[in-house]
Amino acid sequence: MNEPPVPPNQDEEHLRALAIIHYVFGGLTALFACIPFIHLGIGVFMLVKPEAFKPRPPPELLPWLFIGLATALILAGWTLALLFVLAGRNLSRRRRHQFCQIVAGLGCVLIPHGTVLGVFTLIVLSRPSVKALFQK
Repeated sequence: MNEPPVPPNQDEEHLRALAIIHYVFGGLTALFACIPFIHLGIGVFMLVKPEAFKPRPPPELLPWLFIGLATALILAGWTLALLFVLAGRNLSRRRRHQFCQIVAGLGCVLIPHGTVLGVFTLIVLSRPSVKALFQK
C-alpha cells in the first residue's frame, strides 16, 4: 500500500518528540538499573561480616554470586541507558540512522514501554522522508 506523504515539518516534530522520549527513557533505565545496588550491598555485607548470619554463615559462593550478578545487571542497565541517550542525541542531530534503528530494536525487548518506543521509532525511521533528513 502506498501511504500518503508526511509533511516535512511533521517528520521534524516526530523526530524531536522521539529524541526527548529517548532521553527520558534512558534516564529512567539508568535509575532502575541502580536497584541491584541493594543486592550488591547484601553480597558485600555477607563477604565482610559472615558472622552476622546466625546460626551459620552463608556458603562461600553466595556473596560472590550476589556481587557478580548485581554488578552485571548494573553495568548492562547503564549500558542500555547510555545507548538510549546516544540514540536520542543522534535522533535530534539527524545522524547515524542505522544506530537509531538498532537501539529501537533493542528497546523492543523492554516490555511494555521499550516495545512501544522501539516500534514507534522504527515506524518513523522507516519513512523515506525521514531517511532523507538523515542523509543531509
